Amino acid sequence: MKFLGIYRPGVPEGTPPSQEVMENMGKLIDEMTKSGVLLATEGCLPSSFGARVRYKNGRFTVTDGPFTEAKEIIGGFALFKADSKEDAIEWTKKFLLVAGDGESEVRQVAEF
Repeated sequence: MKFLGIYRPGVPEGTPPSQEVMENMGKLIDEMTKSGVLLATEGCLPSSFGARVRYKNGRFTVTDGPFTEAKEIIGGFALFKADSKEDAIEWTKKFLLVAGDGESEVRQVAEF
């Protein structure tokens, strides 16, 4: 099964990770890659570089960043394979132990 982990950091947007966090994240990414779990992962630039595109009633609305609601800011994502939702949650816990305060939403990817 494939899962998408969507990370929302618990620190102000644009706060860079420490050298220790970067090193530990590199080790975790290496572990997940070698075990065949990790398919893709990336961090996101600050929302000031982004835009939100909405479609409603036949009209598009585009709102340029930055976005002020911190709980909605996505800091990064990971696409990974796991045998179950429980396994995906365990990998996500390992990630959060390295990343620090924040939350990750884990969503199973529909595979047809």
